[in-house]
Amino acid sequence: MSQVAPNETAVAPEGGLRRVMGPKLLLLFIVGDILGTGVYALTGQVAGEVGGAAWAPFLVAFAVATITGLSYLELVTKYPHAAGAALYTHKAFGIHVVTFVVAFMVMSSGITSASTAANAFAGFLSDGFGLGLAPGSGGLLLVALGFMALVALVNLRGVGESVKANVVLTLVELSGLLLVIFVGLWGMTQGRAEFSRVVVFESSDDKGVFLAITAATTLAFFAMVGFEDSVNMAEETKDPVRDFPRMMLTGLSITGLIYVLVAITAVALVPVGNLVDESRGSALTQVVAAGAPNLPFDTIFPFIGMFAVANSALINMLMASRLLYGLANQGVLPRSFGAVHPTRRTPWVSILVTTVIAFGLITWVVRESGTESGASAVALLGGTTSLLLLVVFTVVNVALLVLRRDHVAHAHFRTWTPLAVLGALTCAFLAGPWARSAEQMPQYTIAGALLAVGLLLSGLTWLYTRTVRHRSLQFEDVEALDEHRPEGPYPRRR
Repeated sequence: MSQVAPNETAVAPEGGLRRVMGPKLLLLFIVGDILGTGVYALTGQVAGEVGGAAWAPFLVAFAVATITGLSYLELVTKYPHAAGAALYTHKAFGIHVVTFVVAFMVMSSGITSASTAANAFAGFLSDGFGLGLAPGSGGLLLVALGFMALVALVNLRGVGESVKANVVLTLVELSGLLLVIFVGLWGMTQGRAEFSRVVVFESSDDKGVFLAITAATTLAFFAMVGFEDSVNMAEETKDPVRDFPRMMLTGLSITGLIYVLVAITAVALVPVGNLVDESRGSALTQVVAAGAPNLPFDTIFPFIGMFAVANSALINMLMASRLLYGLANQGVLPRSFGAVHPTRRTPWVSILVTTVIAFGLITWVVRESGTESGASAVALLGGTTSLLLLVVFTVVNVALLVLRRDHVAHAHFRTWTPLAVLGALTCAFLAGPWARSAEQMPQYTIAGALLAVGLLLSGLTWLYTRTVRHRSLQFEDVEALDEHRPEGPYPRRR
């Protein structure tokens, strides 16, 4: 099933990124990236699709994510470099436009997620401190932009500081979900639970069991994404070949177990009809109210939400900046994107570029959230993120099969070939229109628009490289980059 290299802790090359993440920090990074406030809303939405069997889609989503996670593990231990899915795609197919579009989709998913998280943070802060900032207001926009600027400063300060902040934020958001589980268990011991609801399947629009679970799984899958961000931190992990297999599988298992327990607890304590009624508050707030009526969870929740979305934004911006850095280090983007700060060892140009893009998206998200049509459009962004990543996961699974013929000198994790095939098929299936409701179909329009922007940028990059730099646009040899690391603030070019 697997083959892992011996412990050979890597030393940060001169001019490269600083390796600070050991196994514990890597585990918390993965858990923190997967967990988020999305589960608070998704539990009710998933229950609306399948009724009391809301735990089943979370379990299926966990299985699909784990299968794809195994493919990522083989690739990240085989090629332990920043750039992640884009690097694997180019190594497998060697088609620049495909590589660029995959990289753009991953970056778009990260920055979009971080931008919506900034909007959510501003809303939670307003609710928690009673500021009364209206959706779409200038005050809310200033808070969201200020929050993203703070994220950028932490990112610029150094990956060590970023990871330490991630530890604190992860522990807080984890405590919120554990509180829901423990309160639910307490309510069960007091006879407030109805376990017969847990096995009841109901579809609101008379779908068959298979189609209903498929649609619910596409919703639940959004709660399981995030593990793929960690591979972009490979060059800042002390021993990626040894640590990634253990920590990624452990992180996926922890989050999968938490989600299934939360879903079972929610359905057992609260009728499904109430869970899907947004006027009653978030699904898990209702669960705590049912299990421990005297606990003011509705007052605590905004503060837990602030920590959760802050963690999501920080991790996604870390990933996006490292992705641009990795592409520059491979010769696909202009060399300035690979500039590393001489003392902080952070990719400062890529951090600034991704932050500017996020500022633009935050402005649009906050302004649009103040209108009824805009609010629904913002909600579609989360589904579009999941759609884009499902397409990327399909490509990564196929790339793994292609790269089996490429042998490297060091030992690495190896997944079972049928699992990679199954991962490609399941991710492709979940990305299809049959796995979405009519309300979710506009996701394809948003994804198509992002794809068009990616293709345009790919063409402009090709034109710049050929006419200004007078060189072909391609990934440089990965093994050669190992031997010729940059000595200064920019990647060395052959």
